[in-house]
Amino acid sequence: MTSTEHATPLWEVFIRPRNGLHHRHVGSLHAADSALALQAARDVYTRRGEGNSIWVVRSSEIAASDPSFAEPMFEPADDKIYRHPTFYDIPDEVGHM
Repeated sequence: MTSTEHATPLWEVFIRPRNGLHHRHVGSLHAADSALALQAARDVYTRRGEGNSIWVVRSSEIAASDPSFAEPMFEPADDKIYRHPTFYDIPDEVGHM
């Protein structure tokens, strides 16, 4: 095993500071299972009592887009009319959308 390999999986840690806010990625850690990952995340990332919810996700389970392909992935698709609310009337009382 090389120095960059680990016997335990890598977990990504997300903390929600308080109800109503989004979870935010705060770092990564190695742990054998999700229970140990939660305990380690609590010990490492919430030492001062910050946060009321922790998510841990195996890094290998995260599917992400490649930033080098951002333009084609996020460009508007004019040929997909279902992405544009042009086929129905928006009531005036709805306001700006």
